[in-house]
Amino acid sequence: MILDEQNLFSDNQTITKSCASTNVINFGKREISFGTPVELFIQITEDFNNLTSLNIAVQTSEDEDFSDSENLIEQTMLLSELKLGNISNIKFLPKGNLGYMRLYYTVTGTAPTSGAVFAGIVDSAQESFHNA
Repeated sequence: MILDEQNLFSDNQTITKSCASTNVINFGKREISFGTPVELFIQITEDFNNLTSLNIAVQTSEDEDFSDSENLIEQTMLLSELKLGNISNIKFLPKGNLGYMRLYYTVTGTAPTSGAVFAGIVDSAQESFHNA
C-alpha cells in the first residue's frame, strides 16, 4: 500500500467524541470519481470501548470550514466491529465532490475512552483474501 501524508484524513486519530477528521483534502472543483476509482482506506488502529456504534461519513463542502457540508457516503460500525485491524466497507471516494473532503465520526452511546482510526487515500489498498 502506498501512502502520502497529504492525502490522509486521520493518522491514528483518537476518537473520544463526535468529531471531524484532523485533515481536510482540497480536491478543487472537479469531479474525482470518474475514471479510475480513488481508493479510500479506513482502518481501526486501536480497540474502541464504551460506545454503541461509530458512524463514519465522507463529507464534502465548497469551503474549508464545512459550513455547508454534505454527506456522500457513510457506514455505521458496531462496537463489536471497532477492533484493531478491522477495515471499513467504504472502499472508494464517491461522486459529488464540491471541492473539499473530510471524514466525520459520529459516536453513538457512551463516549469512548479509547479507540483510534487511520484513514486516507491510498494507491492500491493492501488486503488479503481474509478481508474480502
